[in-house]
Amino acid sequence: MVDLIWLIPIFPLCGAILMLLIGKRLPKAAVNVICVGSVFLSFLLSLGAVIEAHGQPHEVILYTWLPMLKADIGYLLDPLSSVMILVITGIGTLIHLYSTGYMAHEGGYYRFFGYLNLFVFFMLTLVLGNNYVLLFVGWEGVGLCSYLLIGFYFHKKSAGDAGKKAFIVNRVGDWGFIIGMLLLWKLAGSVRFTEIPAALHHYQVETSFGILSIAALCMFIGATGKSAQFPLYVWLPDAMEGPTPVSALIHAATMVTAGVYMIARSSALFHLTPITLSIIAGVGAFTAIFAASIGLVQNDIKRVLAYSTVSQLGFMFMALGVGAYWVAVFHLFTHAFFKALLFLGSGSVIHGMHHEQDMRKMGGLRKYMPYTHATMLIGTLAIAGIPGFAGFFSKEEILTNAFLTSKAVYAVGLITALMTAFYMWRLMRMTFYGEERFDHHHVHPHESPWTMTVPLMLLAAGSALVGWGHHAFEHFLAPVFPVHEPHALDATTGYALLAVAISAGLLGIFLATRFEVKGAIAKVLLNKWYVDEIYDFLFVNGLCKKGGSLLSTFDRTVVDGAVNGAASLTRSESKMLMWWDKWIIDGAVRLSSALVQFSSYPTRFVQTGQVQTYALFVVVGVLVMFGIYVTRS
Repeated sequence: MVDLIWLIPIFPLCGAILMLLIGKRLPKAAVNVICVGSVFLSFLLSLGAVIEAHGQPHEVILYTWLPMLKADIGYLLDPLSSVMILVITGIGTLIHLYSTGYMAHEGGYYRFFGYLNLFVFFMLTLVLGNNYVLLFVGWEGVGLCSYLLIGFYFHKKSAGDAGKKAFIVNRVGDWGFIIGMLLLWKLAGSVRFTEIPAALHHYQVETSFGILSIAALCMFIGATGKSAQFPLYVWLPDAMEGPTPVSALIHAATMVTAGVYMIARSSALFHLTPITLSIIAGVGAFTAIFAASIGLVQNDIKRVLAYSTVSQLGFMFMALGVGAYWVAVFHLFTHAFFKALLFLGSGSVIHGMHHEQDMRKMGGLRKYMPYTHATMLIGTLAIAGIPGFAGFFSKEEILTNAFLTSKAVYAVGLITALMTAFYMWRLMRMTFYGEERFDHHHVHPHESPWTMTVPLMLLAAGSALVGWGHHAFEHFLAPVFPVHEPHALDATTGYALLAVAISAGLLGIFLATRFEVKGAIAKVLLNKWYVDEIYDFLFVNGLCKKGGSLLSTFDRTVVDGAVNGAASLTRSESKMLMWWDKWIIDGAVRLSSALVQFSSYPTRFVQTGQVQTYALFVVVGVLVMFGIYVTRS
C-alpha cells in the first residue's frame, strides 16, 4: 500500500469535486456515502500504509514539478507524516459522520460536505508532500477552506467578517513562510525533506543571529499565523462562527496543527538556531497563559474552547522551543482527540439546547444529555491533565522538558495548567451541573442522535487511552528528529515534578467549584485584554481607514500632481509647437511654394501640352544651334 499513498488525498478530492459539480442534484444519503466514505477510505489506506511501512521512510514521486527548486509532485510517508495522516483521516471521518446529524436540517448541505472534503484533501497534501513547495500548496489550500467554512453562514455578517479575518491574518504569516522557504532553499540547495538534513549538516550551530536564524524565524512567523500564536492568534476564536463540526476540524485535526507540523518537519534547521528556539519557547509560553486567562471568564461555550485551543497550541510551541519535538507532536496527537471531543460535545449541547451557546442559560443538563455529559467529562479530565487520561501524559512531558531547559517557561506552563483545569471545570459546572437556568417553556433539552453520540464515544475512548503509549510514540518518532538530550533528572525531582503537575490540575478543578473571577480583572478578561480593539484602532480604523485617507491625500497631491503636471507641461509644449508650426513651418512652406511658383512662371508658357508647339521649339532650337555654329566658323 505504500506505493499508493498518493491516493490518500485523492479520495476526498474526488468527493469535493463531485459535491461542487453535481452535489445539488444528489439526495442527502448519497452525499453522506460519498463524503464520509471518501475520508474513511483515506483512513483505511493510511492505516494499511503505515502498518506496511514499519516506520521506515517511503517516497513516491509522480513527476518533477519545478526542477530548479527540486520540487516534485511527490509524497513522503515517514513516522511524522504517518502520525499526521492517521489523525487527519481518523478524526476527520468521525467529524464527517457527526456532521451528518448536526447539519441534517441546514441549507447548503452538499456544499458544506464539499468544503469539508476539500479541507481534508489540502491538509493531507500539506503533511504528505515531500517538499516545502507542495507543503505550501496545502498550506494555502487549508487557508482557503477555512475562509469558506468559517463564513459558511454567509447571510450572517459576523460569519463573513470572521472568514475574512482568518484569511487576511494568515496572509500576514504566509509572507514569512515564503521568505523562510526561499532562504532555506538557498542554504540547502533543495526543498526536499529527505535532502535538507544532509545539506544542513555542514553548517555550525549559530550562537549569534545569522542567516540560518533569519530563515528559521521567518518560518516561525508563518507558523504563528496558521497555529494561532501571539500576535496572530486573533482569527482562531472568531472561527467559532462556522458550524461546530468546522470548529472541531480546524481546532483539532487540520489547520491549526499545520504550524506545529511545519516546525517539527524543519527540526534540522531549528536545531541549528538556539536563539530562534528560545523565541519560540517564549512566544508559546506567553500565548499559553495569555489565552488561558481569557478563557477563565468567557460565557460562550465554544469561545471557551477556542481560547483553550490557542493555549494548548502554546504548550506545543513551548515543547518545540525547548527542543522536545516529539513531545510537541505527542501533545498534538492527544489534543486532537480531546479537543475534537470537546468541540463536538459542545455542538451536541447546542443542538440539544436549540442553538443556545450561552452557558449562563444552561445548567443541569446532565440528566437530559447523559451521553454528551459523560463523554465531555472524559474530555475535560484529559485536557485538565488528570492522571490516566491522554492529556496528562503529554502535558507532563512538556512541563518536565521545560523544567530541564528553562525554569521560567516551566513556571508559566504550570500556572497555565492550573488555569486550564479551572476554566474547563467551570464550563462543565455551568453546563451540566447546578440549577437549570433555561426557559422550560421554549427550550426542551434532549440527547443528540446516534450519528453524533457514537463519534463522541469513540473520541472519549481515545482521550482516555492514547496517552498510555507515550514511550512507544517517542521511539516511533525518534528517527525523524535530531537527538535531544536534556539534562539528567533524578528520581526524586521527577516524582516531585509529577506531584506538582497533578496538584495543579486538581487545584484548578477545586477552585472552579468555589470561585468566579470578578471585578475589574474579569471585565478586562471578558473583553480579551482589548487586543481586538487595539488591532481595530491601529490597523482597521487606523492603517486601513486613516492610513487610506493619508494615502488618498498623497495620491491626490503627489501622484496626481505629478501626472497632471506632466499633462500641463505637455499642453504648454503642445501650444508652443502649434505656434511654431503655424508661423515658422507653415511660413517656410508658403515661401518655398511662392518661390517655386515664381520660378516656374516662364516655364508654364512653354509647357502647353501640344505636339506641334514642341516640334516648333525643336526646329527653332536646331536653327539657333546651326546659326551659332556657322558664325563661329
